[in-house]
Amino acid sequence: MLQFAKWKTALIIGICLIGVLFTAPNLIGRQTLDALPDWLPKQRLSLGLDLRGGSHLLLEVEMGAVLRERLASVADDVRSKLREDGTGYAAIGVDGDAIVVRARDAADAGKIADAMRGLNAGLDVSTDGGLIRATFTEAEIAHRRDQTLAQSIEVVRRRVDELGTRESSIQRQGDDRIIVQLPGVENPGEIKALLGTTAKMSFRLLDPTVSAAEVLSGGRLPPGSELLDGTGPGGQPTKYVVQRRVLVSGERLTDSQPSFQNNEPVVSFRFDSVGARRFGEATQQNVGRNLAIVLDDKVISAPVIREPILGGSGVISGTFTVQEANNLAVLLRAGALPAPLTVIEERTVGPDLGADAIARGEFASVLAFVLVIAFMALYYRRLGLYADIALLANLVLLLGALSALQATLTLPGIAGIVLTMGMAVDANVLIYERIREERAAGRSVIAAVEAGFKGAMTTIIDSNLTTLIAAALLFQFGSGPVKGFAVTLSIGILTTLFSAVFVTRLLVANWLHRARPKTLAL
Repeated sequence: MLQFAKWKTALIIGICLIGVLFTAPNLIGRQTLDALPDWLPKQRLSLGLDLRGGSHLLLEVEMGAVLRERLASVADDVRSKLREDGTGYAAIGVDGDAIVVRARDAADAGKIADAMRGLNAGLDVSTDGGLIRATFTEAEIAHRRDQTLAQSIEVVRRRVDELGTRESSIQRQGDDRIIVQLPGVENPGEIKALLGTTAKMSFRLLDPTVSAAEVLSGGRLPPGSELLDGTGPGGQPTKYVVQRRVLVSGERLTDSQPSFQNNEPVVSFRFDSVGARRFGEATQQNVGRNLAIVLDDKVISAPVIREPILGGSGVISGTFTVQEANNLAVLLRAGALPAPLTVIEERTVGPDLGADAIARGEFASVLAFVLVIAFMALYYRRLGLYADIALLANLVLLLGALSALQATLTLPGIAGIVLTMGMAVDANVLIYERIREERAAGRSVIAAVEAGFKGAMTTIIDSNLTTLIAAALLFQFGSGPVKGFAVTLSIGILTTLFSAVFVTRLLVANWLHRARPKTLAL
């Protein structure tokens, strides 16, 4: 029967009311919204870069640095393995994109090659007499590239979110690039500085056997040490001779926060259990020596270890401003980038362009809504008015769903809304035309309406399902604005099916039940 059960009626009305609740925050002021009870929905539509204005950055991941670092690490493993096995070698090192080992005895070349294959299955090892060369296979390089890009995207996302930037869009482009879109950020200088910092931190000791001045004047740099730039007392640039051996790496940090000590900005940090143990042992064994805190091969602080630090936490002091201390804390919390990032493209979208896009989009949406309502009301009379009410419900449900899901609304998204409104009445047109055919065949009003809704259902589902499949493919394989259009269109199709079939049917059924009309104006 056409008449709805009471529980179905209550369910349809309830869904529409939920849509109203989630749409309402977009229509009222922020102060009024904050004053409402916390249990009410308060999510608003997130505006994209093209509507709100902001910054667009295209970053390139330096994959070459990752592969070189990995080759150096494997070369160290090979060196340790050969020493452990007692296999002699004349030299070992990295030459371009290969690890090169020169055996003392050519007869040991095969043994060395087997040892290298056993250490890393991703190596392609070849021998030429006593010379052994190993390069990464294409599969290993592709794996490293995907892993590095995924890690870089995650670190970039954490850094951006730590700054309080919401609704950012961070996605992969090609094999070595990342697109970062930051709505509302008109001056991306600070973001670029954060994203351009690798933030690889380590805690090491200064070399007490030689000073930086002696090395700069021609003195010999001790083996196992290196000369690094740094900041000295008063913020003056200086040099430090730092041991290469890492006591504790920054990977062991679990938290870092900006704070104040002696009225100066500092950064407090805390290690995990393993890092706390290593840090405690290192400070216990080196009381009186300088501990170098190295960030991206630059010494940011080199305090004297006055007593063992056994609690797993400490403070990084220096000539920081409040902003610098906050940024350093953000970098340490987010973790180190696996590879340096280079900004190769930067665009800024002003808020005026976004306001103009919103105004034009609003005008197009309102005009489309008015024209569709006028056409349906004039052509289908009373049933057209019911279709118009269902269209209004569809728009409310669509905006409510976008707000609840915190989907970012872009200019193509507005186009999707306009398209949805144009498509929304298609289902009603199919139903009403089927009803008109049934009436022409001599059926009663109720029988014709019943047959119209049932007969058109298959066609409605088929037409909307094919559009939904196309929208899903756009979302899967598209990027940026295309995805925004696909999201809006997909949600619009679902709300259209609900409003055109259930809301319209509920309104028509209630009217037929109350009025019992003998004729139907179509």
